[in-house]
Amino acid sequence: MARFIIAAVLIALGIFIFAMATFGIFKFRYVLNRMHVAAQSDTLGLLCVLVGVGILTGFTFATLKLVAIIVFFWMSSPISSHMVAKMEIASQEKDDADEFETIVDEEEEAKRDV
Repeated sequence: MARFIIAAVLIALGIFIFAMATFGIFKFRYVLNRMHVAAQSDTLGLLCVLVGVGILTGFTFATLKLVAIIVFFWMSSPISSHMVAKMEIASQEKDDADEFETIVDEEEEAKRDV
């Protein structure tokens, strides 16, 4: 019974993290902030859900598969997020600039004029 409760809490926590990440993706305007929220929360949410499922199944071969999934995701997610961020920065044009960059550019121009 205690094992089920712990697993249910971890799975519910993982689903809550996924839901808050979805809210955070729509809340932020700057694309790199959105990507950061998505990458970080997916890692933590997936960990919570898979650990909860691992606790439910007990220590079996399926648990080792879940651990392999977690390790693979932890190795691939930061790399893919970094590559997407590099491409976003490299492909950003002046007319495609986000609001954050426009404000920073205006402040830099004001400092140069002084």
